[in-house]
Amino acid sequence: MNGANDTVVTEFVLLGLSASWGMKVLLFLFFFSFYVGIVLGNLFIVFTVVCDPHLHSPMYFLLANLSLIDLGLSSTTAPRMITDIFSEHKVISFPGCMIQMFFVHVMGGTEMVLLIAMAYDRYTAICKPLHYLTIMNHKTCISFVVVAWVIGVIHAVSQFVCIVNLPFCGPNKVDSFYCDFPRVAELACTDTDWVEDVVTANSGLISMGTFFLLIISYIFILVSVRHHSSAGLSKAFSTLSAHITVVFLFFAPCFFVYVWEFPTLSLDKFLAILDFVVTPLLNPAIYTFRNKDMKVAMKRLSRKVLSSKETS
Repeated sequence: MNGANDTVVTEFVLLGLSASWGMKVLLFLFFFSFYVGIVLGNLFIVFTVVCDPHLHSPMYFLLANLSLIDLGLSSTTAPRMITDIFSEHKVISFPGCMIQMFFVHVMGGTEMVLLIAMAYDRYTAICKPLHYLTIMNHKTCISFVVVAWVIGVIHAVSQFVCIVNLPFCGPNKVDSFYCDFPRVAELACTDTDWVEDVVTANSGLISMGTFFLLIISYIFILVSVRHHSSAGLSKAFSTLSAHITVVFLFFAPCFFVYVWEFPTLSLDKFLAILDFVVTPLLNPAIYTFRNKDMKVAMKRLSRKVLSSKETS
């Protein structure tokens, strides 16, 4: 069995989150409410940024794109996870599993690059305020988003081509609630050590490289501002604290899933839940409730909606 033509597995069984009936009800309510919050929260940010001219700036353009990516990343796994909670036989087709893995990593890789773009945007705004609009012009913002998507696709394809051609001829139980490259690769009927090395080098190194690059950039910003004034340092830290929180929540699970795997898969699943359910909801909460411009824009948008209802 040396090629894709030898594949006899037509579906995978997702073992999901094992729990008692009472726990399943709690998990369903938790995931369902969080996913509804993810959809409404992120779409609301996009709608607010698009409709409010005061938010037509580089920072909010990138924020709207982050919201779309968060919504896409969560939607690759959360709906199936919710519907599978009460199912005894959690089955996903072979093509469905491959597609899910591909889009998880497209969205994940794109978000990593976009977070770098947002860090650069904050660096320019804080350290070079007089040149901010010249540097972060419309063309630059569009380029950041395009490059982010291109790198996300390359990141996913480079691993996908290694997995899709593996022979799967027997075991088909994935001990998780979604398909991912490491879990699926270990089910192949051949030596997959080289595939695991590719996944670690790709997902692991790009995650850790991006994480440390972001942290270094934030430290550089704070050090630069500190030389000017303590008040400026306080304001910069307040601005960056939201970004730092998002970075830690997003990259911590990536580190333990792709670089340093835990011996217990239950903790592995919990960390994955952070990336797919918790972080995409916290992003709109953090960027909305901690941001004065967003709160003012929401009030303006609410008044417009109410006034339009009254006139109609």
